[in-house]
Amino acid sequence: MILTMDIGNTNIKTALFDGPEMKHYWRMSTNKYSTSDEYGMTLTSLFNHVGLTRDAVEGIIISSVVPTINFTIEHMCQNYFGKTPTFIGPGIKTGINIRYENPRELGSDRIANAVAAYEEYGAPTIFIDFGTATTFGVIDEGGVFLGGCICPGIKLASEALVSGTAKLPRFELTKPERIIGRSTLTNLQSGMFYGYVGLVTNIVRKIKQELGKDAKVVATGGMAVMVAEESKAIDVLDGLLTLKGLRILYQRNQEK
Repeated sequence: MILTMDIGNTNIKTALFDGPEMKHYWRMSTNKYSTSDEYGMTLTSLFNHVGLTRDAVEGIIISSVVPTINFTIEHMCQNYFGKTPTFIGPGIKTGINIRYENPRELGSDRIANAVAAYEEYGAPTIFIDFGTATTFGVIDEGGVFLGGCICPGIKLASEALVSGTAKLPRFELTKPERIIGRSTLTNLQSGMFYGYVGLVTNIVRKIKQELGKDAKVVATGGMAVMVAEESKAIDVLDGLLTLKGLRILYQRNQEK
């Protein structure tokens, strides 16, 4: 089986694939202070919980937007699984044309998302990843990754709002019953939720205008479900988009 790891600023999502079929999926906190042994023992415990041994892993592929822990994760893979992982980066065979001014600047998670979105949903496609940052990517009908845009994630934006003001309280990110709030708490919730839905809807609308055609919109990431419940701009929810892309990339580079 193939172990895929999507290392984000907040969480590490990991999954085991047997061919195209995902067998198991887990999430861990991203902690730059954790050692390779701590990460290794966490994964060992997760494997034991489902009755698997580490020998089941034939290969490992990783997307990371946190370069400070890549060395730690690589050593964990070597020490606990006996495998040197493949990191998504320059020289990787993607199977798509990336039309970015400097492809080295492109996040590995966005590459994996682009590959999976094109493979699973065709083109033209707009994919949105609701993570610590919210990223939009665009693939045209020829399978070319054109670029996109990046904005603060909804959790990051809400934390900045609270930390940057003296009297506003921390609040739970939920959809309020009405947009006209009658307390500071509901004012914060309605402003953040409906404001973010409007942000997503408007960016998607502008992208489609620039493309000059309609496109399927695929959303992934932790906050995708909440936004999709309100926004009619999102067509498909796929919480495993990045990990699917990693599995496809591993296969393509094995063939290479």
